[in-house]
Amino acid sequence: MSDILKVAAVQLDIAWGDSEENLRRAAAAIDSLPAGVDVIMLPEMFSTGFICDPQEALASGERMDGRVLNTLRKWARDYSSAICGSLIVKVDDRVFNRGFFIEPSGDEYFYDKHHLFSFSGEDQAYSRGESAVPVFRYRGWNIAMAVCFDLRFPAWLRNRHGEYDLLLIMANWPDSRAYAWKHLLIARAIENQAYVAGCNRGGSDRFGEYSGTSMIIDPKGQPVHEAVDGSVVLADLSRSSLQAFREKFPVYMEGDDFIIS
Repeated sequence: MSDILKVAAVQLDIAWGDSEENLRRAAAAIDSLPAGVDVIMLPEMFSTGFICDPQEALASGERMDGRVLNTLRKWARDYSSAICGSLIVKVDDRVFNRGFFIEPSGDEYFYDKHHLFSFSGEDQAYSRGESAVPVFRYRGWNIAMAVCFDLRFPAWLRNRHGEYDLLLIMANWPDSRAYAWKHLLIARAIENQAYVAGCNRGGSDRFGEYSGTSMIIDPKGQPVHEAVDGSVVLADLSRSSLQAFREKFPVYMEGDDFIIS
């Protein structure tokens, strides 16, 4: 068990529809990280960009034993770091915007995005995930993950009785809504008394500009990250500090119990 968890959010400038180029860019960014990073975050749909055309999405879908995921597995082993993000995954004739968390040990966790962004047509191209946000244990930390638009729905991300210590959000969130992105990350951290790490992409695509708004927020709502060369955000998270704050001010224990249908 580790008290300190070092998290890096890599703000890739994603090449549209070019998985090989995006793997090359991700590899270069990961290789430049300092030693000892425990969790490496990549943006939403890091290997393709935010494709919402149904036929293009189906053609871009990655199999679970395909090139991209096998490369991520290798990186996790080689760097002794968990790798997380999201990508387009094909299952038979359906595609999902699937979040992944791949550990160096080979343990893997997946989450299919539940709240699809209908304003861009994402709901027409992808099947909606029906499983709740997963919570898993890694290096002594309880971690949850969700994807982009999920961030706007606090009930979906509710941290019932402190189930998770860290919430990871992989995103493709344009600058036109950057104010909302930043404040929603802060709100989710405060209301859930947990660290929240949001990894957003850089560059631009047909949906807008992305100026690198990744953030890592502590349970009090304060940013704790530092930017490295504008392309990476790094932070050391302290579990003992989190526990001390929860013991001193246990708001999370007052949350209402309810069932999400």
